[in-house]
Amino acid sequence: MTGVLPSLAALVAAFGAAVGLAIGSFLNVVVHRVPAGRSVIAPASACPGCERPIRGRDNVPVFSWLALRGRCRDCAMPISARYPLVEAMTAVLFVLVTARFLPGAGSTVGETAGAVLLLVALLFVMACSVALALIDLDTHTLPNRIVLPMYPVVALALTAASACSGDWTALGRGALGMAVLGGAYLALAIAVPRGMGLGDVKLAGVLGLLLAYLGWGPLAVGAFGAFVLGGTFGIVLLLVRRAGRSTGIPFGPWMLLGAWVGAFVGVPLWDAYLRLLGI
Repeated sequence: MTGVLPSLAALVAAFGAAVGLAIGSFLNVVVHRVPAGRSVIAPASACPGCERPIRGRDNVPVFSWLALRGRCRDCAMPISARYPLVEAMTAVLFVLVTARFLPGAGSTVGETAGAVLLLVALLFVMACSVALALIDLDTHTLPNRIVLPMYPVVALALTAASACSGDWTALGRGALGMAVLGGAYLALAIAVPRGMGLGDVKLAGVLGLLLAYLGWGPLAVGAFGAFVLGGTFGIVLLLVRRAGRSTGIPFGPWMLLGAWVGAFVGVPLWDAYLRLLGI
């Protein structure tokens, strides 16, 4: 939050954490219901043991789980610690994204509005990232119900951001990045159909759009980082004999983690790489 007053920065961070907690609670529903083809709106959440609806006071992110000591109020059935962990993790991630991309002091009104809209797009993608990573780890799928709506939402937010800031070059770069990264993953899926799924291809397009909007450095680092992180994880599993050469490892989480590495530190890493090459 460069250039932002400390008191304002603390207020924004607290707001980001509160929003992240609420979004994290909703993401628990998404992760549970979307793979099963169920609605994320109705019916209301209920205990899977006694089927009693969850009371409002027992649905406060993190704090309710702690107050109930991880058990249902009615039947004492254990509630997985994954629920508060997802809520807390989402809150932390929202604070980090807000701190990294919040516009600083000295920006014009248009630049500030554009930066805020970009921040909205980034927070939306972060929420989707948490849900998609968990679902892919659980089911080895990246549901269309989450991936496909990301395209119009992100495109609309970035278009509005460019309209406010006047930076149409970034939007054009984003569109090209979407085609490049999506096309590269499509080529890999065709060449190695058992190693790359169409869900990865669809996700690559929207990640390419967002990363290239931020710059060519974030796109390059994000794309390369996915394979470095995923490959390293696969090698570790082989070394500890937790997987074999034919074991399927979900790649979506590594695509998402690599993308966020690119978003956060892609510019300085890419600049350092170009300096190393003498460019």
